[in-house]
Order: sequence, then C-alpha cells, then structure tokens
Amino acid sequence: MPPERQIYLLNPQELPPETIAVAFAKTSRSPQSFNQIAAELTNEKSSEFHEKWVVGYGHASVAEHAVLHIAVENISRLAVETLESSRLASYTEKSTRYQKWGKDDFFLPPELINHPLNQLYLDTCQQLMDTYHQALPAVREAVSFYFPRQAGEGEAAWERRVRSEYVDVCRFLLPAACLANVGVTMNARNLEHSLNKMLSHPLAEVRQMGEEIKHAALQQAPTLIKYVSPNAYLIKTRQDFTEFSLALSGGDQQAVDWCRLVSYDPHSEIRILAGVLYRFGHGSYTDYLKYVEDLSNAERCSLAQKLMEPLGKFDIPLRELEHSTFSFDVILDQGAYFELKRHRMMTQTPQALTTYLGYAVPRLIREAAMETAYRNAMITAGVTYTKLAQINPDLAAYVVPNGYNRRVLLTFNLRSADHLINLRTTPSAHFSIRRVARRIAEEIRACAPLLGCYLRLPPGETWQEIDHQHFVQTF
Repeated sequence: MPPERQIYLLNPQELPPETIAVAFAKTSRSPQSFNQIAAELTNEKSSEFHEKWVVGYGHASVAEHAVLHIAVENISRLAVETLESSRLASYTEKSTRYQKWGKDDFFLPPELINHPLNQLYLDTCQQLMDTYHQALPAVREAVSFYFPRQAGEGEAAWERRVRSEYVDVCRFLLPAACLANVGVTMNARNLEHSLNKMLSHPLAEVRQMGEEIKHAALQQAPTLIKYVSPNAYLIKTRQDFTEFSLALSGGDQQAVDWCRLVSYDPHSEIRILAGVLYRFGHGSYTDYLKYVEDLSNAERCSLAQKLMEPLGKFDIPLRELEHSTFSFDVILDQGAYFELKRHRMMTQTPQALTTYLGYAVPRLIREAAMETAYRNAMITAGVTYTKLAQINPDLAAYVVPNGYNRRVLLTFNLRSADHLINLRTTPSAHFSIRRVARRIAEEIRACAPLLGCYLRLPPGETWQEIDHQHFVQTF
C-alpha cells in the first residue's frame, strides 16, 4: 500500500521560523516526514544549515520559508513608503479614511535637530494639523446635508455611517510626517532585501527603522538576516541618476494631461486569446497565434466573451491576461497614491513627493467654509517645502500634505488592471482613487476594446463626473 496523504501545519508557536525553513529545505534530500525532520533540529543545527546553504552557497529560496510578523509603530507615512515597497509581502496600515490623527501625531526628523529651519518645520506641521482639526467638525456638518440622520438612528450610529465621508475629505491636509502603525508579514528573503533598501535610504528615520526592524527580527531569524548592511549599488545609482535626471528636467512641470497611456502592445488581445488556447491545447504558441490572427472580429469577440463574461465580482481572471502590457504616466494626489501603491503586482515608479505639481481642493472643503484656511495651509506647506528642499529635498517631503499631486509611472497587464479597476471603482472606494481607476479603464477600453469592455467597473459615473462632484480643483 502506498503511504497515506498527510497534510498538517508546522506550528510557528512551537518551532522558530528558521527551523521551519530548514525542515522544508531538507525534504529535497531526506525521505523523512517534515515532523521527523523538525524533531531532529535544534536552533544550533538550523543556524549551521543556513550559514552553509543560504549564506555560503546562496540558496536564498530556503529563507522564503522563514516567515516573520513585524509590528512597526509610530513611523511617518513617508517612511511607510519604503517599508511597504516589497512586492512579495503583506501590509496593513493605519487608515486615513477611518481614523483621526491627534494634533501632535507627526514625526520630527533627526536631521532638523538644532537646525535653523526646525521651528519652521514644526510650525508648518502644526498649522496643517490644526487646520485638519478645524476641518473635521466643519466638513462633518456639511456632510450631514447629503447624509441626514435616518428615523430612529442614534448619534453614534450616524457617526459610524458617515465617518469616512468627512474624514476622507479632511485627510487631504495630513502631511507625510504623520505617524502611522503598520503590520508586516514577510519572509526572511524579502526582509533581507527590504532591509537593504532601508539601510541605504537617504533619510535617517528610514535607516533607523531598518536597524530596529533588523534587531527585532534577529530574535527569530538570527542567521538569515544578520549580514544585512547598506547596499552600495542602491546608494550609488540613486546619487548618479538623481543628478543626471534633474539636469535633463524641463522647466514646465505642470500636467498637460494627468493620465496618459504612454505605451501598450496593440497585439495584446490576440496574444492573450492565443495564450488561453495554448493553455488548454497541445499545439505550439505560434500556431495558436496564427489561428487567432486569421479570425474575423466577430470570431475573436466570441472567444473574448467565453473568456471574460463568466467572471464574477470576486473571481480572479486566468493568468493568460498577463500576456499584455500597458504603461501610464499618472498624476494623482498623494492620498490616492497611498492607495494605488498597494497594488504591488504592477510595476510602479513614483517620483519624489514634492509641491511642484499643485494640489487638489475637495468640494466639501468649500461647502464647509474651510477653503481659505485649507489654501493657506497648502501654501504654507509649499513655501516650507521649497526652503527645506534647498538643503535636503528628501527631508522636505515630510511637510507635503496628501492634497499635493505626485507623478508615478505604472506598467501592468490586463489582469492587474482588472483587479485595480474592480476594487477601486466601487462606491465605497475613495473618490480620488475612483477617478484614477475609471480614467485608466477608459483608456484601456479605447485601445483594447475586445477584452477591455469586460473590465469590471460599476456603471453610473464617469471620471469627469467624479471631478465635478468632488473637486473644486485638482491641480
């Protein structure tokens, strides 16, 4: 009789992450069960294994089995960007949509200690936070016009129902210095790469965060990350290309078009359909490609319908949709970028956070009679940014509020596009990211109508309508 199938967990409460990693690694050469392998391991034996095979011979994939859960508290949202830059990890952060910040909940950079601009930095952050706190009750009152209390609805219940409606608007005032908590789940291989980036970062806060995360992680992964250090390649390329790129920058940095499809594969739909046929057939890809190329438009539409129409809201499309490429140059407010960056399967190249691209003014800020105070706070942030940027552009980003715009280059496939659009165009999504997602959907449908028409977005609004309904200005 063949051995019976066994499925069980290696308990992380009983076994250290590095021991679990060794237990999985050894199965490639050991006939024993995972439990038997793990029972023979000690911390010392696990460490010796990793020193020899992972560190010595470079079998880094073994480190992917050592998973850590890291709680990171009271770091700036600017530092959060580096922390969350790993594609293969999981993050949950304090939300600007559902929580409110205290007046002093912002970071004080070590670079400004005893610096002549320290007081200007503090005054600017304090003005932004004070204006934020003035806006909360004012916008809440304005929101009550659109969301009146229902019959029998108590104050607490109404507050829960409308909280995100007014906090969503006030978040435009929060600077990148605002403090946040982030829960991180990451394997040791990705943690090593993430720590390399942190320890090589130009900001002291991010480097200190990297050292502290490394110190905490060494308690459970003493071998796999102990050799992490600043990366000369990351430091050198940043220095060289920053200098070279800024020398090439034109004078006009205002947006001609805030969302431009700059590159796409005009044959992507044919490639996708050929890929699906290839998956379920036995012929060569060249044969299936030729077959789809020779089909009439009606016949291709029939294939596209079979592929896309059965998708439910929570279904994941076939991976063959990844045989496509779209690149967008997008300008969006920093608050929207923070939601966009969670779509880590696409390739994102954000430019530095600055005040060069103007700022958005939500319509409810005007309706709440807060526009003058809002604009004054934004102008102050812009002036302070300029002064700080003269000494350190990276440092200056701390004072930039969520309302200021940022440029990011996005490259993704149709599968990633569908996920973004399906998630970020729902009525519960923030209006800033809904505007971006709908514009991207419009552009894709125009250049890839065969499959783009099946992108899952609810009917009933356009990005232009979102613009008009929610913004006084977007630049």
